[in-house]
Amino acid sequence: MRDFKKLDIWKNGIEIVTQVYQLSHKLPSEEKFGLRSQVTRAAVSVPSNIAEGCSRNSEVEFKRFMEISIGSLFEVETQLIIAQKLEFIKTDELKTIFSLIQKQARMINSLISKIKIVNAF
Repeated sequence: MRDFKKLDIWKNGIEIVTQVYQLSHKLPSEEKFGLRSQVTRAAVSVPSNIAEGCSRNSEVEFKRFMEISIGSLFEVETQLIIAQKLEFIKTDELKTIFSLIQKQARMINSLISKIKIVNAF
């Protein structure tokens, strides 16, 4: 079992959640049960799946949770792009979070690749 709280990939995921919650307050109140709910749930899913994957003894299961995590990460990015296109959030307000999302995607993909290499033998 891995200690997920020591992993940079999990810590970065927590930072994404924090920033998404801050940005979600900029969405109109009528989006409370729409886009706001969707983007915050997807953001929470990123580090949550990393943590759950760390509890698994099988590398195959661990890899699967990393794949779910990156899927949630791409959901967050898509939903933020939608908020941007609808002019709920300004483009310059999204630069930092988009940078974090790109970093997180690289980290998760790298980890998935390393897991694949381990399982190839």
